[in-house]
Amino acid sequence: MKCPSPLAARGGREGDATLGGMTRPLYHDSTRMTFTGTVTHAHGHEVALDATALYPDAGGQAADTGTLRWPEGEARVTGSRRDRATGLIWHTLDGMLPPVGQAVQGEVDRDRRWRHMQRHSAEHLLAQAFVQVNPVFEVVAVNMNAPECTIDLSGDPAESHVRAAETLLRETLGRDELTLDTPVVPEAELPRYPLRRESKVRGDTRLVIYRRADGTPFDVSACGGTHVPRASMAAPVVILRTERVKGGVTRVTFRAGEEASAYLGGVYADARRLAQGFSVPVERLPERVEALNAERAALAAQLEALHATHARTLRDAAPGETLGDVTLRVVTLPDPAGLQAALTDLPAGEVVVAVTGEGRVGIGSAHPDSNAGTLLRAALTASGGKGGGRPELAQGSTPRPDLFAQAVRDALTRPV
Repeated sequence: MKCPSPLAARGGREGDATLGGMTRPLYHDSTRMTFTGTVTHAHGHEVALDATALYPDAGGQAADTGTLRWPEGEARVTGSRRDRATGLIWHTLDGMLPPVGQAVQGEVDRDRRWRHMQRHSAEHLLAQAFVQVNPVFEVVAVNMNAPECTIDLSGDPAESHVRAAETLLRETLGRDELTLDTPVVPEAELPRYPLRRESKVRGDTRLVIYRRADGTPFDVSACGGTHVPRASMAAPVVILRTERVKGGVTRVTFRAGEEASAYLGGVYADARRLAQGFSVPVERLPERVEALNAERAALAAQLEALHATHARTLRDAAPGETLGDVTLRVVTLPDPAGLQAALTDLPAGEVVVAVTGEGRVGIGSAHPDSNAGTLLRAALTASGGKGGGRPELAQGSTPRPDLFAQAVRDALTRPV
């Protein structure tokens, strides 16, 4: 998805729309939360108005929701869309529809609008931070439909670049007062502005500019979306993760504004509870977790060694059966973890069959004419299982482990 089309600015020029004309967008005044409009069209569960402050779904930014009221009723607005061909903005209503020609009072869902403005402004600002780290990091696509927003970047940024961009933006938002300026600029004047990326539209273009106190721009983008009036209102901007995605681009996932603050507060609360459980301060929690991981790894290695020792002890204690020139041992193991140990390091001429109560089975062979893989396939065919392996070691599983050992015996004694 791309930034909302700056062509939307054309609907914001002076003059009221007439019945049947395009919808005049009022949402470019991003803090405007109430408005008056007239129904110009109605179809299905949708109405179009001559003017609206409800932003339509476009360019990676989700639509506003809100309420329309008129003397005879009211309805919840659950979504909005722009018809590019006609310039009409259609609102989907949950409830009765006001008739064509009816004047309505509209109200925007304030919380949703502010979240969307914070996300969108953060996307612009973060994209600019990446460009300042290295101009090759250009935005390919964006998505701001959820608290976890994404920007897809070309140029293959490394982790060091990601952290540098995050730091640059954090310091900028904390130290500079960047204010919003949204001029509508004739196409001929666009070269005067340091656009982060070239505008692909023609004609009058709405720009979204965040300016420093001295008037110099931090970021200039062609955009028709809604934005916070001061960049600091989008803070904090926190990068959560990055990943390589299709097309060779890097996807940067971030949160912004109140959603980022709530997320970070929740993470800290969880970290504090864990730290209290481990009797360490929060800042020492990573150290404690690393120590516990090392302890867990050591215990896992000890347990694996115990399983191996126990399995070999049981194997060596199992009676040997003489089948021609093969010595066969059948051992039942209490845990599949000891399976491989029981089937390796065998005396010459021996074949070992290991069975577990969970249905995991295996065959180890130190006999030159007894192929463990061949024996396993024959035994699994007889006991309804599956598996495979090499001539000296093969493993599988079967729902009838009680039949497995006898099937191996039969395979060993079957005439060639």
